[in-house]
Amino acid sequence: MTEKKKYLVIKHGALGDFIMATGPFAAIRKRHPKSHIVLLTTKPYAELAKQSGYFDEIWIDEKPTLLTLKLGWEFIKKLRAANFRMVYDLQTSDRSDWYFRLIGRKKPMWSGRIDWCSHPHLNPDRTKMHTLERQAEQLKIAGIKNVPKPDISWLKSDIKKFKLKGDFALIVAGGSAHRPEKRWSKDGYAAVARYLWERKVTPVFIGTEAEREDIEDIINLCGDAVNLVNQTDFADIAALARKAKIAIGNDTGPMHIISVTDCPTIVLFSEHSNPDKIRPRGKNTRVLFDEDLNFLPARDVISLIEEMVDLGKTRK
Repeated sequence: MTEKKKYLVIKHGALGDFIMATGPFAAIRKRHPKSHIVLLTTKPYAELAKQSGYFDEIWIDEKPTLLTLKLGWEFIKKLRAANFRMVYDLQTSDRSDWYFRLIGRKKPMWSGRIDWCSHPHLNPDRTKMHTLERQAEQLKIAGIKNVPKPDISWLKSDIKKFKLKGDFALIVAGGSAHRPEKRWSKDGYAAVARYLWERKVTPVFIGTEAEREDIEDIINLCGDAVNLVNQTDFADIAALARKAKIAIGNDTGPMHIISVTDCPTIVLFSEHSNPDKIRPRGKNTRVLFDEDLNFLPARDVISLIEEMVDLGKTRK
């Protein structure tokens, strides 16, 4: 039996970047339907990649450094021995460039940003492009002309376990601990949560354990809400979003999952991240921008909610 041709896709994360890469993943699988496709990613996204069905094998990148030379050498030997026909580097980072350089003299075809690889993406404005356009252009150079939009229809979960009743809204008030400037104020979220509750829409807060204290502070301010901190995985978030009346949140990974489901979504951006390059692109997604989110009025968010969805009458 003839051995299947092998292809490697490199995509580490973060979460939002991984979700936006689901379109390229699908396009690569369609281009090589009978081949063996390997994804090189990091541990947080391995299970997500398995559920997608786009890959035959998942490799975990332990990100070897000069301090772990043995680990690094073992990985390079594995990379060389795999004899990939082509590598699609969707990470295009210093690390993935390093892998290209160390793979040996007999290099596979390579789609990436290095000018001497077989299929370089050399657009001088590539870093100014939105991720979706940049990756589509990169893959077009590699012969893949049609890249679909991000799709996570395969990401499913049963949310009956959360025992939610009636209409609800998802609120993602957290974000990266080292980027607090990307978070809207607690008072702002509390005001929006109270507004939703008054209109018979239950605010449902999701987040990680690291965000628990801040989210509990908001819930204490707004009074009535459901706290699902540290209770939802990626599939739960997608399933909740498909049932939610609306979602509001900061520029953080879960908002990309929510947006792709086509849930009406409002994403809040400050000057510390550029929506033109990284904003979620769901068809029912809107962006609110303020240079400093501390000064974004709750009224602006509420007005956009009223524009996007009909919440009905207030509670008696």
